[in-house]
Amino acid sequence: MGRIVLNRDRCKACYLCMDTCPKKVLEPDTTVNKLGYYPVKVSNEKECIGCAMCAKVCPDIAIEKVYR
Repeated sequence: MGRIVLNRDRCKACYLCMDTCPKKVLEPDTTVNKLGYYPVKVSNEKECIGCAMCAKVCPDIAIEKVYR
């Protein structure tokens, strides 16, 4: 089973990934990244099914799927 890894400093906070996630486990972070945006974070990693739909829609390539 895979999981997603977020690169918070590449995220420009478009939140397309949040809309795409079937389990709704992504949410905006409460602190800004080095670009001045509120990047996405995983709110409940146990609920993530590793489908990588979020990575597929990310225009900034800030999300990748890794295998455990």
